[in-house]
Order: sequence, then structure tokens, then C-alpha cells
Amino acid sequence: MHRTSSSTGTESAARPETPRRKLYFVRHGETDWNAERRLQGRRDIPLNALGRKQAARSGELVANLLAISGATPQQFAFTASPLSRARETMEIMRAELGVPPQDYTIDARLAELSFGKWEGLTYKEVRALDRSVLATRERDKWNFQPPGGESYAQLLVRVREWHDGMTEDAIIAAHGGVARALLVLYAVKSPAEAPLGDVAQGVVYEFAPGSVNRYG
Repeated sequence: MHRTSSSTGTESAARPETPRRKLYFVRHGETDWNAERRLQGRRDIPLNALGRKQAARSGELVANLLAISGATPQQFAFTASPLSRARETMEIMRAELGVPPQDYTIDARLAELSFGKWEGLTYKEVRALDRSVLATRERDKWNFQPPGGESYAQLLVRVREWHDGMTEDAIIAAHGGVARALLVLYAVKSPAEAPLGDVAQGVVYEFAPGSVNRYG
């Protein structure tokens, strides 16, 4: 099992209160729209064959992490986004852990960022429709709100609300946007940094105050 980690010592006056619960995050496996680099948002696109393999691999990684720490699945709360790609990922992971696949919680606050009218389009197609809007987004990705959609700043509000209600260590299956909100919530990245780079599939992220470890 391969682990990489990242952390930041950047100080910010708006830095959130430090969370303390253990959190394992898994992004859903690949969909056909991921492969085509289309913006999915709230569109309910299912996993493809590779995505199901990635979900199984994530389940294997979680099983290894629990074994190393001496923990059991029963010590964790399992929660997924309501979108089917996240729910199927969770159910495949739980099967790999040897626990009932459908025995987990669904929470709408972990749904993906809404891209509004852009959903189903690639960024190339968005650029062809309105280059100036994409230029505006590039200046402030965190606060930018797609037409009819949601900003990362708005997404963080609901992710924080979910997190504030955590009473147990948790394993969640959700989306790239949720991971970016968690990076800010855990003070790993600033709002300007969080939208940059990829959130991988088929791996497990372990969040801790000020740092995140990637396994896979």
C-alpha cells in the first residue's frame, strides 16, 4: 500500500476550528462522463467497468488501513452522497470489507457541487459558448458560481454542517468537490489552492488536522 501526504503551514485569519475525528474519504469510481471529461455535478451518472474496479480497490485499501490500526468497520460511520455513483462505490467497498453492502447512511450534504447549466459539457464546450465566463472563473475559482450552479464556498457550508454533526470516525464515498471542501475545512489548503489539481479515483484519503494522506 503506497502512501503520499501533503500539508501546509500557511496561516489564515479565516482558518476553521480544527476537526478531531478520523475521516477516510473515497471519491466515487470513474463514470463514462469522467472519461469524457464532462462536468457531472448533480447529474446521476453511473459507474463504468473501470469505476467498479476502482471502488473495489478502495475497499481493499480501507480494509488494509483498518487492519494496520487494529480497528474494525463497526467502529466507523459509513456515509455516502445520494448520487448513484457514490452509493455504488460505497456498496462495493463495504462488500470488500465483509459487511452488509447497503448498511450505510446517505446524506444529501455530500452531493457533488452543482455546475448548473454547464452539466454535461466539457470545459472546451463551455469555452466555445462563453470564453469570458471561464476567464472570470479563472480569477477566483473558489467563489465562482456557474450559471444556475453552486460555488465551492457554498459547497463548503453544507460539508461543514455535515462534519459538525460527526459523532464517530467516518468513512465516506463522495465527490471531487467535496474533497476540495474538506481540504479547506481541515486547513490543508487555502480556498485559492483547493480547486487546483486532481482528486484521484481508486485511492483513499485520510484527513487529519492540517494534513491529508493518500493511500493507493
